[in-house]
Amino acid sequence: MSKVIAITGGARGIGYATARTLVAKGAKVAIGDIDETAVKEAGERLDIPALKLDVTDRDSFTAFLDAVEDRLGRLDVLVNNAGIMPIGPVTGESDADARRCLDVNVHGVMLGTKLALERMLPRADGHIINIASVAGVLPTPGLALYNASKAAVVAFTEATRLEVRDRGIKVGAVLPSFTDTELIAGTRSPRGQRNCRPEEIAAAVARMIAKPVPQLVVPRRLTAQLRLMGLIPDPVKRAVARYYGLDTLFLDFDRNARKGYDSRIRA
Repeated sequence: MSKVIAITGGARGIGYATARTLVAKGAKVAIGDIDETAVKEAGERLDIPALKLDVTDRDSFTAFLDAVEDRLGRLDVLVNNAGIMPIGPVTGESDADARRCLDVNVHGVMLGTKLALERMLPRADGHIINIASVAGVLPTPGLALYNASKAAVVAFTEATRLEVRDRGIKVGAVLPSFTDTELIAGTRSPRGQRNCRPEEIAAAVARMIAKPVPQLVVPRRLTAQLRLMGLIPDPVKRAVARYYGLDTLFLDFDRNARKGYDSRIRA
């Protein structure tokens, strides 16, 4: 895979796993992250360029992409992965949390996409992959802010794909389910379900790069279930949610276990 790939939110979790997977496949990869210390350490482990990046700031994002192209060559793929996940009752989330969640998860993706398109459209070649979430199509109590942000990413990605598909640019979204990263700290898994590993999401990104498609759900078995949800009556949906514990998963959680993550995303 001889492509130049930039990944946001690459210091840890899905972003880091994706960088490691793509490097192993021979890609030239660079990572960016708001946590300058963590991203530099990640870059040293992978022996790749690693830069501080604030995805909500146009100058920062532009400088990141400029540096990627200066060091590695023309950008082939941008993976918009950076995101945060505040959880809890919607009335308990602060206005600041709401703004920050939308700024990072939505505006960060929009900004990265626009800046990448400015580089890709003139040459009619390039690929943008946005990391959305199953939460973008499956509203869940206690996850309203994150649900809203990822629903926006799903819709934005598809609308952009339709707009540029005849101009040589591929755009797609990867929708992970529960994944073992800091985002789910202090929560429990849905009843009888196994959490995904970051490496599984990374593998899906690699598949999408090799064979572009509009959307990939991880794990794949959830794809049909998500499509059927729109046809299921509300009482059945509620029963299913109760069975899997989705009705309380993000309302009844270990707040102490999330302190570290919550403090970091609100810093």
